Amino acid sequence: MSILHDLAATIEARKGADPDSSWTAKLLAKGPEKCAEKFGEEAIEAIIEAVKGDRAKLVSEGADVLYHFLVMLAARDVALDDVLAELAHRQGQSGIAEKAARPKG
Repeated sequence: MSILHDLAATIEARKGADPDSSWTAKLLAKGPEKCAEKFGEEAIEAIIEAVKGDRAKLVSEGADVLYHFLVMLAARDVALDDVLAELAHRQGQSGIAEKAARPKG
């Protein structure tokens, strides 16, 4: 099991936890929209560090992005394995060809 699977399992376990005792539970209790908003904030912070070229801060923000992505998935009951299966499906395809094959609209 990977660290991402371990983290996803921990997040899933915190769904029913007391929001006063867990940051993850507190975030999940605010609903999927807030989880998505927080993911977006963290993604922007990672972008800023990437542009600045600060490797250490980018690594830290990257970890935040991954955590908040997993929280956002959990808030919508989407399993990490579903996302990984989609990546596996796309593996070996040209990104251009994959994008062109997506349904329009």
